[in-house]
Amino acid sequence: MSATDKIKDLIAENRLEEATELLNRRIEQNHQDDEAYYLLGNIFRKKGDWKQATFYYLSATEINPNSPAKKAQEVLTDIRDFINPDYNP
Repeated sequence: MSATDKIKDLIAENRLEEATELLNRRIEQNHQDDEAYYLLGNIFRKKGDWKQATFYYLSATEINPNSPAKKAQEVLTDIRDFINPDYNP
């Protein structure tokens, strides 16, 4: 099992703090690890912290414009626009 698979399993099992620690270590070792930023975005989205999720998705997309974080951010924006009365009167 790869390190990424282990982190994805932790996220799926709602062991978010453990996954976050592993991802933060990955980023410390490689500040250009777009996958780590993307997965952190997924963790924060799962926690309901859309502001932090957006930060990490945009960070991943800045590093790699083809990152799946781009689509995740688009979906997050669509959801926010739909449920926020300021955007959907």
